[in-house]
Amino acid sequence: MFMTAEVLGKFFLLQKDSLRGSPMAAEATTNPLLFVRPRPMFANNIIRSQMMMACCCSVGEQVFSVTPSNNYDVDYLGQSTKGDLNLNFDHLDVFGIDGPATLQGPIEEVARKEADVAKNLLNDLGISSPPSARNSSRGIFCSRTLNLRSISAIGYDMDYTLIHYNVKAWEGRAYDYCMRNLQSLGFPVDGLAFDPDLVIRGLVIDKEKGNLVKADRFGYVKRAMHGTRMLSTQDVSEMYGRELVDLRKENRWEFLNTLFSVSEAVAYMQMVDRYDEGAISADICPPDYRGLYKAVGKALFRAHVEGQLKSEIMSKPELFVEPDPELPLALLDQKEAGKKLLLITNSDYHYTDKMMKHSFNRFLPNDMGWRDLFDMVIISARKPEFFQMSHPLYEVVTGEGLMRPCFKVLKGGLYSGGSAQMVENSLDIHGDEILYVGDHIYTDVSQSKVHQLWRTALICRELEEEYSALIHSRDHRATLIELINQKEVVGDLFNQLRLALQRRNTGRPAQTLAATNMDDQDLTESMQKLLVVMQRLDEKIAPMLEADGELFNKRWGFLSRAGLWDKSHLMRQIEKYADIYTSRVSNFLYYTPFMYFRSQEQTLAHDSYSYYQAQINGSAVDSTGAN
Repeated sequence: MFMTAEVLGKFFLLQKDSLRGSPMAAEATTNPLLFVRPRPMFANNIIRSQMMMACCCSVGEQVFSVTPSNNYDVDYLGQSTKGDLNLNFDHLDVFGIDGPATLQGPIEEVARKEADVAKNLLNDLGISSPPSARNSSRGIFCSRTLNLRSISAIGYDMDYTLIHYNVKAWEGRAYDYCMRNLQSLGFPVDGLAFDPDLVIRGLVIDKEKGNLVKADRFGYVKRAMHGTRMLSTQDVSEMYGRELVDLRKENRWEFLNTLFSVSEAVAYMQMVDRYDEGAISADICPPDYRGLYKAVGKALFRAHVEGQLKSEIMSKPELFVEPDPELPLALLDQKEAGKKLLLITNSDYHYTDKMMKHSFNRFLPNDMGWRDLFDMVIISARKPEFFQMSHPLYEVVTGEGLMRPCFKVLKGGLYSGGSAQMVENSLDIHGDEILYVGDHIYTDVSQSKVHQLWRTALICRELEEEYSALIHSRDHRATLIELINQKEVVGDLFNQLRLALQRRNTGRPAQTLAATNMDDQDLTESMQKLLVVMQRLDEKIAPMLEADGELFNKRWGFLSRAGLWDKSHLMRQIEKYADIYTSRVSNFLYYTPFMYFRSQEQTLAHDSYSYYQAQINGSAVDSTGAN
C-alpha cells in the first residue's frame, strides 16, 4: 500500500524536524524535501528527485519496505511484485499520522483527490506530469505489460542505442567506402551518390529479383522497388500476388533490421540499375541479383573490417555522433534505484571507449566517467551468438586493450566475448529479471527473448519523425477514410441491386417482392448511376491512398504501416519481440525506474461492429423512453 500525497507531505516535514541540531538544520528550514538528494541540472533544466532515498533514513526504513527478490508475489496482470515499495502503517503513529483514516470513502474518489494533490506537488517541484511525456513522440510504448520495478538488471547495446549517429553522415561515409571498394573491383560507380531517402528501416531485399519490398504483417507485399524505380500496383500484384515474404528463407530475403542497413541497401539498389543496363560484366560478378548482393555486402564488410571507417569516426566523433545530454541522467536514475547496468556491444574496446567518452563523460556529474555507470561492460560480444551459445571470455586489463583469459565475471569488470548465460550466472539473476535494450530487431531484441527469455526494449529513432508525420496527416487520413466509407455504402447498395438483377435474369424472384416487380429500366439506371459514383470515388481515393505517409517517406510511406489500416512487417516484428519500444534511451527519464508499463487494448476486426451494435441498442432504448 502506498502513502497518500498528504501523508507524504507531512512525512517530508517530519524528516526535516529530525535534522534539528545538525549542520543541515538551516537548510532544512527552507527545504522540506531535504532527505531527497537533488540532481544536478542537465539539458532542459530538468529537476529530478529520488523519493526512494527515504528508505535510506532510519525513520524511512520503518515506514517503507521494498518487496525482496526472494519473497515476492504476482499481481493480477501476472507481473512480479519484486521491487514494489510498500507502506508499513504500524509505524505511522511515530509521526502522529493515522494512515488508514486518510483513505476513507469510495476509492475512486480518493484516487482522484490524491492524484490531484500529487500533481500539484509535482508542479511545485517543476516536474512535468507523466501523461505529458507519454502522449508525445518521446513516449515509451508498451506491447507486453512490464513492471520495471521487478527488473534487476538492464543491459544496453551501444551503436544506435546509447549512441545515436547522424545517419546521413555515418551511413554516408560507409556508403563511400563501400563504393570505393566496388570500384576497385571494376564496378561502375561513377555518378552515384548516397540517397538516404531511398530506403527506410523494415524493408526487405528480394535477392532473387533485385527488388526492395515493403510487406504487411502477414507478409504480403504492398510496395516494391526494382533498382531505384518504384513498381506500379499492377506490377507488384503480378510479381508477388501469389507469394509471401518469409524471413526464414535467408537465401532470398534480407530484412533491414537497423539503420546500419541503409548504406548497404542504397548501394545494392543502385547497382541493380547498373546491372540492368548491362554495365556490370560477368567477369566481376555472378550474373544474377543474388550474386550482386553478395558483392555489395562484401565491399561494405571490407569497409568495416579494414578499420578506415571507424578510424575516421574516432578521429572526429563530433561530425558523426548526435549527443543526448539527458541520457546519462536516465541511466543514473536506474543505477541509483538499484538496477545493475550492463553494456553489451559488438564494437571493439578502442571504438567503444572513444565513443562512450565522447557521448557520456561531459554530461556526467562529479567527475564520473562512463565506466562508473556500468556494473559490467562486455565488448566484442558477437551478438546474436552471444545469446545463442558460449564463447571464450577475456578480461580487458590495460588501457591499450590487452586481454587475458578469465572464467569469472566480476562487478565493474571490462570483458570481451562470453555469453548471456555467463552474465546471468555471475549476477545470479535470470530470464525476465533482465531487460535488454537495443536497436536491432533480430540481433538485440529477438534473440535475447527467444534464447534467454529476457525482457526487451527496442530503440527506433525514426518514431519521432513518424509521430510528427502522423499528427500532420490526420486531416488527410480522415478525409480518405470518409471517402472509403462512402464508397463502401454505395458499393453495398450497388451489390444488392446487382443481385436482384442477377436473380431476375435467371428467372428467380429477387430479395423482395418490390425488387422482383421493379421495372428493368429503373433497376439498370440506378445501377449505372451508382457505378459512375464508385468510379469517381476511386479516382479520388487512389492518389490520396498513394500519397498516404509521404510526409514520412515519399516512396514507402509510414514506418509502422502498410496501407491505410494495416501494420507493416516491421511493426509485427516489434510487437512480437519487443515488450516496449521508444525513440531513444533518454525517454526513460520521464518514466522513472519504477514505471509499470501496461499494454493497451488491442482492437479486433469485430470490435467496430460490436460498438456499432451497442450504439444501435442504446438508441433503441432512448427512443422507448426507458431509463
